Amino acid sequence: MTAFWCERAWLPDGVAEGVLLEVSGGRIDSVTPGAPRTGTVLGGLTVPGMANGHSHAFHRALRGRTHHDRGTFWTWRERMYALAGRLDPDSYYRLARGVYAEMVLAGFTSVGEFHYLHHAPGGKPYDDPNEMGQALARAAVDAGIRLTLLDTCYLAGGFGVDLGEHQLRFSDGDVDGWAVRAGTFRPESELVRVGAAVHSVRAVPAAQLPVVAEWAGERPLHVHLSEQRAENQDCLGYHGKTPTALLSDAGVLGPSTVAVHATHLTDADIGQLGRTHTRACFCPTTERDLGDGIGPARELADAGVRLSLGTDSHAVVDAFEETRALELNDRLRAEARGRFTVEELLAAATDHEAIGWGECGRLAPGAAADFVTVDLCSVRTAGAEPEGVWFAASAADITDVVVAGRSVVRERTHQLIERPQVELAEEMENLWRAP
Repeated sequence: MTAFWCERAWLPDGVAEGVLLEVSGGRIDSVTPGAPRTGTVLGGLTVPGMANGHSHAFHRALRGRTHHDRGTFWTWRERMYALAGRLDPDSYYRLARGVYAEMVLAGFTSVGEFHYLHHAPGGKPYDDPNEMGQALARAAVDAGIRLTLLDTCYLAGGFGVDLGEHQLRFSDGDVDGWAVRAGTFRPESELVRVGAAVHSVRAVPAAQLPVVAEWAGERPLHVHLSEQRAENQDCLGYHGKTPTALLSDAGVLGPSTVAVHATHLTDADIGQLGRTHTRACFCPTTERDLGDGIGPARELADAGVRLSLGTDSHAVVDAFEETRALELNDRLRAEARGRFTVEELLAAATDHEAIGWGECGRLAPGAAADFVTVDLCSVRTAGAEPEGVWFAASAADITDVVVAGRSVVRERTHQLIERPQVELAEEMENLWRAP
């Protein structure tokens, strides 16, 4: 039994003081408000660990390197392809290890990795066809974060378009090849689980979509949806229907499915997502970095769509920034304040169920012992009400992070990786200097 005494803690029924969390076997055994100080003392406010619902770990190496000549989403994508061509299992492991350490330091205790960088350049499989996925799994375990490897099906370069040279390493040839390879991945740690993903309706032919959905079963199934208006226009031109309608007809939508971005939707699309109980994952800092637009978050929530959050390209890695952006972006779109309650924002920030970790996301007996402590006396948070941390705090205010009952960050220092910022800098320097 391990004891953590929290000066304040955000419990299911609100913020309480002097909360004792007793932990064993990676789970919370008991929660006692008003308890005397004992065990590991966590000053400030302790909240459930936050979920990063959408990640492309290798995109982190693009931060600060994609703004030449202003750029567009499509020029950014070309830069991303160039980066992907430089990675191998060893360099991917080193990069991802630093990225996942950054996530933990920023308050995330689980991550859904949308993984499509499967093979060697040119599409040749490694001796272990899941070697790149195993590199990500090792990186996550070493960084102390829970990982859902969302193995991604990627088969085409667009509607009726063959794969480009840089996309060949993403593909297994056809959906059956993808299913066979994905089915051979075996996690070696309790911190790693497996889900599935459709890269997009432009990258998986419509006739092959049902196979991905069937393979996923009740596991998480994620899909990039209507991130760019051009995708909608191309889909309408090729199929005569929106991407949402296409996914619906193929049996992809449902309670285990997460529509990532969901930016440019029709009213009919929103209704269809709500009726099928499909979820949506917004990635506000990436969506603004790429100029995607602002999705209809309030309308989706009102339709019954559960919202989650992700950092996607890692233009910013900050759980608080993503959370408040859900509210602040919708204020800009609606020209009104108070779009979401604090409870709704917390629910989106801690929706681990969207990536298959339903036991996480609350400070209650039986829940996973994953929690994060926020400094309430920093220059940013001083004077804020505890409930106001979502609008005041940043990743720099995270002091402690516990995952599965283990202290991964203590007093702002990562306990498993020494100076992860140095590792990140060195690996990115090596990647961009490589031929």
